[in-house]
Amino acid sequence: MLRKVTPLALCLFPLAACASASTEYPSLSVRDAERIEGQFNSPSTAPVAAQPALPSADLRDRLAQLKAEASTAHTAFLGAAPAATQKVDAARGTAIASDRWAIAQVALADLDSHRSKTAVALADLDILFTERAIALEQRGAVAETRETVTRMIAEEDAVLSRLRGELSQ
Repeated sequence: MLRKVTPLALCLFPLAACASASTEYPSLSVRDAERIEGQFNSPSTAPVAAQPALPSADLRDRLAQLKAEASTAHTAFLGAAPAATQKVDAARGTAIASDRWAIAQVALADLDSHRSKTAVALADLDILFTERAIALEQRGAVAETRETVTRMIAEEDAVLSRLRGELSQ
């Protein structure tokens, strides 16, 4: 029986401490240290907006280099497109195993190669854009160059799509 009473008694002792006869609790009213005095004045002039930082010389050089690489590949693509168009026109309506069809496929592969060089520049621009975004830096110059290269690739994709469609007819 002593064993049953001991755990019960141990639980009652902490409760007894909470039920003390003292009724003096700390006051919840505002203390002197909590009082705030003074005035807040609004600024008389409007704050100056932060000016965006100009891209560094290294970034401008890198963007110019990537744009030049993409332009070179795009020019090569546009230069090879007429010959590829002629080869696709010659292969239209021929059997898949014919020589003309194979020559047209090689011409399309050549165009794909030029397009991939343009896409490499775009991938590098994507990396630069992401690095600037993570570092919370201005991305405007990178975005402009990226948009230019994206338009080049869209033009190349349209030519490739058209030629592939004509070859499959």
